[in-house]
Amino acid sequence: MLEKLQDWDRRLFVFLNNLGIERYDSFWIFVTDPRHWIPLYILFFALFFIAYHWKKAVFTSLFLLASVFTTWGFTNLVKGFFTRLRPNNNPDLSDLIRVLQEPTNYSFFSGHSSTSFCATTFVVLALREKYPWIFIAYLWPIIFVLSRIYVGVHYPGDILVGMIVGISFAFLFYRLYLKSGRRLY
Repeated sequence: MLEKLQDWDRRLFVFLNNLGIERYDSFWIFVTDPRHWIPLYILFFALFFIAYHWKKAVFTSLFLLASVFTTWGFTNLVKGFFTRLRPNNNPDLSDLIRVLQEPTNYSFFSGHSSTSFCATTFVVLALREKYPWIFIAYLWPIIFVLSRIYVGVHYPGDILVGMIVGISFAFLFYRLYLKSGRRLY
């Protein structure tokens, strides 16, 4: 069963990766770099400070950071345990895919996916009552993780599991945030 799932994952990856169009390569390379999203991260924190008193905004920001860094640490722990080769490092796929980046660490599961969905979910949970439109923030992790397939470094399964892990950590930290916040406020 696991082999069949991995085969479907490989096939879907090859199909999606080959949908790439060369003239859009620079866009996807730009999108996949977390540093290029810094203005969005700043916006998230600014929204906390606009929506809440500065003490609650700091408190909320600290929980957001804790959720993302915990997710990132857990992701790297799992990658070291499973040691799944990235598609760009898989010799069986080298003639079948487009590779625009060549990281050498492991693939399962996607850190871009887990951390971006964790951050977005936490922000949405924290701000949904103040800003009903905040759900559009999910456009960021969707575009961000699609770039990982496009540049040739993650299977769809890596992204799906990363998304589930990130959302789960966000809900966990949001519950902790609410419980801790009741004591403080």
